[in-house]
Amino acid sequence: MILERVCVGELEVNCYILAEAQGKECIIIDPGSDYDKINKALIRRKLKPAIIINTHGHADHIGCDDDFGLPVYIHKNDAALLGDPIRNFSGFIGESFSINVEIKEIKDGDKIELGKIKLEVLHTPGHTSGGVSLLLRCPEKFMLFSGDTLFFHSVGRTDFPGASHEALLRSIKDKLLTLPDSTVVYPGHGPSSTIRAEKENNPFLD
Repeated sequence: MILERVCVGELEVNCYILAEAQGKECIIIDPGSDYDKINKALIRRKLKPAIIINTHGHADHIGCDDDFGLPVYIHKNDAALLGDPIRNFSGFIGESFSINVEIKEIKDGDKIELGKIKLEVLHTPGHTSGGVSLLLRCPEKFMLFSGDTLFFHSVGRTDFPGASHEALLRSIKDKLLTLPDSTVVYPGHGPSSTIRAEKENNPFLD
């Protein structure tokens, strides 16, 4: 399986590209900016975008949603953010924009599948009310794309309108820390981690 991380935008969002193999269709998680940079990775791997997923509706994670000509999957609670420059904060970090492609609303427990790749949607509100993490159960390990819910030794910000620190911690403890310790965590910003490492070293989870 191909997993490629492309760091995009001024806020250094981790955009992830998933595919079964070179030359196949792929899933793109959080194409927040730098379309040319993402496209170069696709061309290098000979991949064709098939599914776009946003872990939440903030501008730094959605900026290139329109550029692939595909519907965008996002939790139903964050769907309205895509069309609202005020709520998605695009005006605060640069030029205001809204997303115009078709939106496919997802919810907790949904499965998003492309060939043998099957992502389980875990609703993890807190950073936003519609934040999700995406779980991939591989034979050799679990992989978790945690968006801005859980970071390496940190957690997502909750000082935005609609955010809740209590909800964020509850999401992490109830939905994420219950996963196997060996689960690899691929966050929306910064380096990867594991569930074990976050249990043992994350100061926000004491």
